[in-house]
Amino acid sequence: MTTRRRSAPRHSAVKASKAAPRPIADEVGRLTDCYFNKTKATVGKFGDTTVTYAVFMRRPVVATPRLAVDWLNAIAAARGTKFHVDLRHREGEWVGAGEPMMYITGSFFHLVDLETIYLQKLGPACVAAYNAYQMCVDLPKVAFIAMDARHCAGSEMAEMMAYAASVGSAAARREVGATGFIANATDATAHYFGQAAGRGTMPHALIGYAGSTVRAAEMLHETFPSQDLTVLVDYFGREVTDAIAVCRRFPDLARRGKLGVRLDTHGGRYVEDLDLAKCYEVLERNAPQAIRGYRSETELRHLVGTGVSAAAIWHMRERLDAAGFPKVRIVASSGFTPAKCKTMAVAQAPIDAIGTGSYLPETWTETYATSDIVEYDGVPSVKVGREFLLRKK
Repeated sequence: MTTRRRSAPRHSAVKASKAAPRPIADEVGRLTDCYFNKTKATVGKFGDTTVTYAVFMRRPVVATPRLAVDWLNAIAAARGTKFHVDLRHREGEWVGAGEPMMYITGSFFHLVDLETIYLQKLGPACVAAYNAYQMCVDLPKVAFIAMDARHCAGSEMAEMMAYAASVGSAAARREVGATGFIANATDATAHYFGQAAGRGTMPHALIGYAGSTVRAAEMLHETFPSQDLTVLVDYFGREVTDAIAVCRRFPDLARRGKLGVRLDTHGGRYVEDLDLAKCYEVLERNAPQAIRGYRSETELRHLVGTGVSAAAIWHMRERLDAAGFPKVRIVASSGFTPAKCKTMAVAQAPIDAIGTGSYLPETWTETYATSDIVEYDGVPSVKVGREFLLRKK
């Protein structure tokens, strides 16, 4: 299979992914829509033709085509044929609603049964990349860790989402110099972030096992003495108390900036020492612009609500600094969607890193990519109403 692009020197070639593309050719028939299989059989009986498909989405996205193109490459090789892909947008580039992302040309017989699967590999990744890009742009100084694997429907989706986060992050890095996604939670997809292995802090289960937050930190540090230490502090509802206790237990790590505390307080309660009134007081001291003027209910929840709010993060920063630990990092997690990240930016929340799986698409119908044939043997033809997909030379 060859890949060709419109004449535009700024477009980079699509790189091959690390893992072998799945499904393999022998599995396509049982995984694709049956009407494509019936069409394939009909074309086989009455004669093949060369067709061109236009692939597009109904909402703005960030182009994330690599997994789909890699898979098409693999199937073409297995079937002893060639497809030509005309990429109209480079990886990481903005694509408008209804704008063709690529044109795929080849044998109708060999392409018709592939549509279901290459669309599966394209649409969700493009929306997730868009979300990741927006989060990184809104918080350009924050490092993100992709912690989406547990929310994915299997390993194929986990790979797709990790790839998407890396593409959206790279786009934000190019455009605004964002730190972006620096790592993810699993070894299997760490290569998308230039890492040899996944990265993580600790689960709540380790604290329950240890019996105290400080003891869990000691156990983890004894097991991995050469690694930076990041400790969950919400297990017992004593976020500030336990954070400071860990800092005092590891003063050298704290002094050298090798210690972090992770806020993961659920939405059922406020962080230690806070209530609604105190949250407003914290923001009035540190980010008064965030609570001036109209804020939606969702924005207010992210600013002064329960769980990991902007006020909670500022509160933790104040208390760590007052205790003499200004270099201790704050890692935030729990529901960090694009909307929540935007609100954190408004409040200039002092976050060093965010662990998130919430860049995954929330509205799955928005992830539906669509493919229509627009040429038969080089002659333009498309169903009425889709003329906007015809290739512009």
